[in-house]
Amino acid sequence: MQYALDKGCSDARVSLYVRSGNSFEYRDTQIDRLEQSNENGMNFQLFVDGRYAAYSTNRLNKKELEKYISNGVEATRYLAKDEFRKLPQPQRYYRGDGKGLDTFDNDVDKISIDDKLAIIKNTAAEIFGSDPRLISVTSGYEDGKSDSYMTASNGFEGEAGTTHFSLSASASMRGDGHARPSDYWYDSAIFWNELQKQGIGKKAFSRTVRKLGQEKIPSGVFQMLLDNTMSPQLISPIITVLNGNNIQQKNSFLIDKIGEKITSEKLTLIDDPHISHARGARWFDGEGVATAKRTVIEKGTLRTYYIDTYSGAKMEMEPTVQSASILTCEHGDKDFAQILASVKRGIWVTGFNGGNSNSSTGDFSFGIEGFLIENGEPVKPINEMNITGNLLTLWNNVVEIGNDPRLISPARIPSILFDRVSFSGI
Repeated sequence: MQYALDKGCSDARVSLYVRSGNSFEYRDTQIDRLEQSNENGMNFQLFVDGRYAAYSTNRLNKKELEKYISNGVEATRYLAKDEFRKLPQPQRYYRGDGKGLDTFDNDVDKISIDDKLAIIKNTAAEIFGSDPRLISVTSGYEDGKSDSYMTASNGFEGEAGTTHFSLSASASMRGDGHARPSDYWYDSAIFWNELQKQGIGKKAFSRTVRKLGQEKIPSGVFQMLLDNTMSPQLISPIITVLNGNNIQQKNSFLIDKIGEKITSEKLTLIDDPHISHARGARWFDGEGVATAKRTVIEKGTLRTYYIDTYSGAKMEMEPTVQSASILTCEHGDKDFAQILASVKRGIWVTGFNGGNSNSSTGDFSFGIEGFLIENGEPVKPINEMNITGNLLTLWNNVVEIGNDPRLISPARIPSILFDRVSFSGI
């Protein structure tokens, strides 16, 4: 950083990262993939005479870095000026010691390759050969650790480290005619000792079996039930359009909606980045700005955007933080089974298969699969259907929010029941 300043930068931000990981896969009874990776690198953001550019390299020899920075400074001088490019105000920076979030397993390097391979072999063995309709069984394991350090010329210095472990399984089966239903299950954890190592294969198998006999049903308007694996996927389009870049580019259907009702009063969405021992926890964002617990949507009313320094300057808006960390919401008093039992006629969506949503209008169309619900019971597996509508209308038609978020995800959104959703089938 100091070298960049000496070479003519008015400001600079430099970050260093080191990452490593493993990815293994069993297919039936054989190892199908075995990967190990290590990488490190350095990122530079240079501010030169009112101009800005970002550079990165993984060649960390001191003399090569000096030449790289010198060339970067000179190249930046050829760019157009951008008066809105600047570092955050120093008072917005995180100033702590980086401790307390408990997101790094210090034993990550002590776990043997044999132990990792054993759990995916056992996962596949849970179901391989158990049913003549099985075509293939795949089990996979991934882990990784990441350390990063960042410093900025106007006073920021911070370091962060995370680890992760995951175990998954998938199965495919022969169904009726040419049907080949498949499904999966997985678990993930920050700490090896907390990773579920048994039952993943059996869960993937049972999720596949329940798809046998899938078919379309007639189009109609139904209640729609999302379990806690699916509900985060419909929160994602909302969070995307709250991003400052989308707001500034006029590519958001939530422009100028702060203080206005955008969803049902049943939804209170909170960004809580300081939950210890949780995926997504962090003290600061990619600019070094301190994160804080904030209410995104309060009883249906929008309370904040995610505005970085650049977008805030261009829109003359007060910046907040770059992006979401851990999303939670206020819970209702029912779990998935209780909400399911309350549905007289609806569709439980267990998968989204393609489709899109329009960031500017909120209109969406998604392919889905799941189950027809009658009198509180899933009675028929369905597929090759679509849901269509507008996200504002959809989220204003929330009937029930559950109390069962899946805590392994940074989006801790529980089961949700929606009313009056249009399904296209036969």
